[in-house]
This record gives sequence, structure tokens and C-alpha cells, in this order.
Amino acid sequence: MESLEGWKRSHTCGELVGENSGQVVTLMGWVHRRRDHGDLIFVDLRDRYGMTQIVFNPENKEIFQKAKDLRGEFVIAARGEVRRRPAGLANKNLGTGDIEVTVQQLKVLNRAKTPPFEIDENIEVSEEIRLKYRYIDLRNASIKNNLLIRHKTAQIFRDYFNRNNFVEVETPILMRSTPEGARDYLVPSRIHHGRFYALPQSPQTYKQLLMTAGMDRYYQIVRCFRDEDLRADRQPEFTQVDVEMSFIERDDILAMVEGVMTEIFDKVLGHKLEIPVRHLTYAEAIRRFGTDKPDLRYGMEVVDISASAANCDFKVFTEGVSSGGTVCGICLSGGAKYSRKQIDVLTAEMKHEGAKGLVAIKVGKAGWDSPLVKFFSDNAVAKINDAFAAGEGDLLLIFADEKEKAFLLSGSLRTKLARREELIPDNEYALCWVTDFPLLEYDEDEKRYVARHHPFTAPMDDDRDHMESEPAVARAKAYDLVLNGYEIAGGSIRIHDREMQDRMFRLLDISEEEAADKFGFLLEAFEYGTPPHGGIAFGFDRLIMILANENSIRKVIAFPKTNSALSLMDGAPSNVKDSQLAELGLKIL
Repeated sequence: MESLEGWKRSHTCGELVGENSGQVVTLMGWVHRRRDHGDLIFVDLRDRYGMTQIVFNPENKEIFQKAKDLRGEFVIAARGEVRRRPAGLANKNLGTGDIEVTVQQLKVLNRAKTPPFEIDENIEVSEEIRLKYRYIDLRNASIKNNLLIRHKTAQIFRDYFNRNNFVEVETPILMRSTPEGARDYLVPSRIHHGRFYALPQSPQTYKQLLMTAGMDRYYQIVRCFRDEDLRADRQPEFTQVDVEMSFIERDDILAMVEGVMTEIFDKVLGHKLEIPVRHLTYAEAIRRFGTDKPDLRYGMEVVDISASAANCDFKVFTEGVSSGGTVCGICLSGGAKYSRKQIDVLTAEMKHEGAKGLVAIKVGKAGWDSPLVKFFSDNAVAKINDAFAAGEGDLLLIFADEKEKAFLLSGSLRTKLARREELIPDNEYALCWVTDFPLLEYDEDEKRYVARHHPFTAPMDDDRDHMESEPAVARAKAYDLVLNGYEIAGGSIRIHDREMQDRMFRLLDISEEEAADKFGFLLEAFEYGTPPHGGIAFGFDRLIMILANENSIRKVIAFPKTNSALSLMDGAPSNVKDSQLAELGLKIL
């Protein structure tokens, strides 16, 4: 390999244009593609910034011979003269397509084996191979650009919060385990055998302590960890943009968030957001969209027809309503074209999600084209069609089930069909706030109430007096920011006094002893003058996934894990030596 001694890169592979013609330049990068035309050798030289065509001619025999040995992904340095390409040979698809560089000197800085796949976006390569050779996959323009979007968005967050008097504070990565939700990643202590640190699921308690400390406005772009089952938009380690403010109410936080989102969309996508962002209560989101993460880019809203269904002769509906459940569903425009087999497939998919069944009714010219029509009066059919705004050629898809479950099933089917029927418009963004969440939810496995958001979320003022008597209906001062059907940020106004926090722990069936053990430091801090405060945390990876128009956060993280939390590139998690375990006082069972 040749040394760079005496050489310095003068330009990147993405900046030379016609005006540079006649200049002698030095470029460095990777051989993207080599084309030997016999009398001329063309090489597309690539770096992070772009691509430049460099040309070798036989007049310089030594350099021409070296160029014959170049292969894909060799790292080289080339010095030569910039020239405009001959008339008609410019590459309009390339930023540097008006020029080429005639090479006068060449250094081969490093050779490369034939890579396991070409650096080409259009070639099909399994994700496993891409992740195993991630350092090669990162050379692809799309993945590289995703990381640049990530970088730019992080800088916008920092600039925005700095301008608004926030202070960036780092909180500990090694903390005590306070499991109340997802599983902690545990770190054994070598010095204190039998005791463990936990990696933070969130800096929640620390940022509340910073408010107690009087920092007033805090933010941090922070790494968090959750030992949970993975999905396309989750990883065991992920990044949050964490924010907390003192002496504020909910609307102050929402306005601050809308401000930074406006800047991000403007500077990253050149897109103007509609401000203020639309608000939906949790109850309204469930009732209209069957989810607390509604995608507002398309219609097909959920319709509750319980009132009309209660008086029909179809037992599935009448018994569903009389037992306190709900009859609701969606109308698929033009869906009457679905075959029996297609409807059976949909039914099987929804049963897999817990549905008892799926009622499908085709709307014809003269009414319902369904054997179920005999169970309904003409008036009931008309009312149901009106409720769905259904017309000839449409398909009604209806569930009868427990109240919330029927809505959730309808919402899941809405999303499924929108994707399948390609009803979701490209390059559109629909933001909304979802507010007034339930404070608690009942966990059937643990036979107790658990916090819907987290145990430090304050109840709505109207619900403070009957939290204990009606825990199921108490609402929280919690809010989520939803973008295109994804929750991208969630937060709440926090409890800031000891008495209310003790009440919350009792509701969650957390004893005084357990509360003191896990959260005693926070409870004690509340006794030393903690101001009213609240905050929010952005799912940074998920936000970047949407901005980059990707379908998985693995495509916007430099070195992600697989769905089974493995790093195929470096083999983590790995076995360790018995001597390491002995130092920690551990033994594998």
C-alpha cells in the first residue's frame, strides 16, 4: 500500500463543476465502478459527498497500468486536471456530471477483497447480510443520507433548545433498577458482589431531580435501554430527545414542541407544517380511529352502529350490545369487489388478533348484497349505510365485541386495509396531539392497576378527588405527539409533591416499603421544594425513520440490532470467560 505522505485532498468527489475546468485537483475515495474501454479507463470515484468520473489514458503508461489493476472498493488518491466532458456526454444524473478528471498521478492507499454485495441500492440483498457487513452497507447512498438526516435533525434540536434557554445535562447511564414497565438491562457490580446497576429505560427520575435543583429547562439527546420484544420500530437501545420544564402547564410544552417540529420539517424536508397541531382526546381517537396513534392522512374512520344494531334480529349484534359491548367497523370504498376468499383471509387475520369474527356486508345497487339483510329492517339498513356513508360497491366490515376491543380491532383493520389498498398518500405528513389519557389501566396478569404512562404522571385536576373511588375513569395530564400513525413523542405534567406521589403509589399497589426502596430519593427530594414541572421525550430513531421515508428504524441507525437483539457484525451478545464471571461473583446456570 502506498503512503499519503506529501498528498492532501483538495476537493471532495461531490463538489467539482464546470467552473473548475483547468484546475489540478487531488481526490480521494473508493473505486465505485471501473470501465476499461481499451484506449481509456474510466473510474467512478466515490466518497461521502458524491461521485466524480476520473479518466486514465495510455499516454502515462505507468499510471495506465496501475489503473488496469484497480477493482471495486479499492481506496485510492488521484491527482489530475479537471476538464469539461465532451459535448453530449455530460451525466445529468450526477452533480459532477459536467466534468471529469484526467489522472496524472495515482496512489493505491488500500486494496479491497470483493465485497459480499455491490454498493448499489437496486440490488436485492438480505438484511442479515447487510447487517453482518454493516460497514459496507453504510457506503450505500440511502443509508448514508439517513445518517446525515439524523445528524442534521439532532443539530436542529440542539440549536432550538439552546435558543430557548434550555441546558443540556448528561444523566447517569449506570443507575439503580426501578422496574415498573419494561424489563431493565442489569449490570453486575464487580466491587459490590450481588448488587446490580441498571441501564436507564429513561432519565425520568433524574430530569425531575434537575427540576428540583432549579435547572428550570433541561434537554438531552440520550441513549436508553429496554429489554423487551422487538418490532420494526423498536430496538433494545434507542435514542430519546429528553425535555423537561418548570413552572409551566401542558400548553407551554405543546407550543415548545410544535416550534421545534416546525423547524425540523422546514429545514430537513422543506415542508411547512400546519400550526397549531390538531388535538384529539384519547377517547375520541379510539372512537374514531380505533387507536391512540391515529394516521390522519386518509379517511375510513371507525363507525359505532351499536344503537342501530341493538334492535335487529342478528344475534351476534344484539347479544354484543346487550352484554355491554360495541358493534362498530369501517367501510372500504369499492370493497364489494372482494371475493369470498379474500374476506375469509381478512377474517382469519383478525381472528389471529383476537376477534371473535368479522361480519362483511357488500353494498349493492338495491341495498345489501348479503344473506344478513333478512335480519335487518329497511330502515335499519338505511341508517347503517348513512352512518358509514356507504354507497353502491362498498364493503362494510364490522366487529361485535367488548367495547374497547371492538374499536381496537376496527382500527387495526383500518390500518391493514389502507396499506393493502394503497390509500395512504405519499409525501404527506399528518401530526396530531392525543391528550387526556387514562391515568391507570388494569393488568389482568398482576391483578392490579398499573400506570398508563408512568407512575410520576399527574392526574387531571377534575379527577384528583376520586382517583381511589374511580381509578378506571381517572384521566392523566399526559399527551402524545403522533405523526403518520406513529407515536413520535410522549410526555406529561409530573407529580411534584410527596402526598400526591404517595397516593399514586398506593393506587398502583406499591407498598410504602417498596416505594421507599425504589424511589425514596425522589420522594425525599419532593420535600425540599420541587416546582410544578412537566416534559416530553421524542423517539428520535422513529422520527428519523419517518423523515427518511423508511419502514424500519434499523435503516436509520448506524449499527442496529436484529429483531432478536443480536449484532450480526460483532457477535454481541457474546460469551465471556469464567474468570470474568468469577470477578463479578456470577455463575451461569
